[in-house]
Parts: sequence; C-alpha cells; structure tokens
Amino acid sequence: MTAAKTRTAEEELLHRKQRLAATLRLFARFGLAEGVGGHVTARDPRRPDRFWINPFGTHFGHVRVSDLLLVDEEGAVVEGEGRVNPAGYTIHSAIHRARPETVAAAHTHSLHGRAFASLGRRLLPICQDACAFFEDHTVFDGYSGVVLAEEEGARIAEALGAGKAVILRNHGLLTVGGSVEEAAWWFIAMDRACQVQLLAEAAGTPSTVSREAALSARADIGAPWLARLSFRSLYADLVRAEPDFLD
Repeated sequence: MTAAKTRTAEEELLHRKQRLAATLRLFARFGLAEGVGGHVTARDPRRPDRFWINPFGTHFGHVRVSDLLLVDEEGAVVEGEGRVNPAGYTIHSAIHRARPETVAAAHTHSLHGRAFASLGRRLLPICQDACAFFEDHTVFDGYSGVVLAEEEGARIAEALGAGKAVILRNHGLLTVGGSVEEAAWWFIAMDRACQVQLLAEAAGTPSTVSREAALSARADIGAPWLARLSFRSLYADLVRAEPDFLD
C-alpha cells in the first residue's frame, strides 16, 4: 500500500477501479469465470465501509470501469447501474468488515478451484509457487448452499482469519489482498496451484518440501510486492490488447 499513500483519494479510487475491471477481464481470459457466479470487490478509499463490485449478470470479459457498482453497507447500489449478486454482497461485506486492512477480495467458480475444494483440505507445498500459500490459507468446511445469510458470510470471514486465502469446501476459492493487484494475483496463482496438485496426485504421490524451505519460499513468492509485480505485467498486456476496459 506504499504507492497508495502518495495518491489523492480520487486518484486511488480510479487506480482501484481500473485494476478491478482489469481483474475481471483477466479472469475471463484465464477461464476463471463461469455463468453469473463469481465476484471481485475493491474497497472505496473515500468511504471504507463501501466497496466496488462487478454487476450481476455481466460477462467478466465485457466489464469496463464505468460498469462497476458502488455498494453501501446495506447492499444498496449507490453509484452505477445494475444489480449486485446477493451472495457476492453477503460474502464480501463480511470479509471487508472483518478485515479492515483488506482492500480487495476475489471469488469465482474456477474449474480447478472447485475440483480441489471438493477434497476439503489445504494445498501442499509440492512446488515453489504453491509455497506462497503455505500456512497462509485455510479451509471453510461448512457448505450449506448458496451464501445468502449474513451469518454464513461471517463464518467464511472467520474461517479466512488473517490469511491471504480460504478454500470453500464444495464451492471454490477466495483470496484477499492489501490491493486489488494482490487479491487478483493470489487467485490466479492459487487456482494454478490447485491444478498442479490435482495433476500430480492423479499421476502418483507428489513429494513435499520441508516446512523450513516452504516458509523460506513463502517469504519471497508469497510477498505482496511480488503479487503486485506479477499482476503489473498482465495489466500492461491487457491495456494494449483490450483498452476499452478503461472506459
């Protein structure tokens, strides 16, 4: 969040909205969205009790900055035109309340995330990239249907704790970050880590690195600055290929 401190509130708002729209486009590129499920949010720097979210029913690959919706603490749209996914509000409002330092949260029904979530366990440190999540993610083991009740959202936030991600059993993945860039990159990286472990376990019994080595790798691979750097190259490519997302 160092860079954000040098921006005005309005400059930071534009920065977050541009990265939020970019995240949705990138998730569409990576095949991380399906149907109307999935939502990504960014806290409003002017009113921290409000957040921006993608409009319900709009394809991730079509979202522009101007399409984003600002939602208040009651779930009402106060800026923008469109509807909010009820489950999206329930989950994200709880996350943003429980984690005031969190700027963004990402959750979609990604293919490998859903497959791995059905196992109801954490990722193993079987490769360097997976170490980003070593002892920094949890499992929410309380699936009871579509998340529409406030209590259910609160339980997910409690399960997340202080980590960067939570695996929602029989549901999918959810990641958070101190910037939109971080939450977005952690989601992409975590879904890939799920894919790697599923492939490795289908082929045999993967070896794991030691706890000491995993923690050492996490200090680098799992650092916020590296997430922002990783996202930056994807953002630059998107600006060249699909500049209309900035509209």
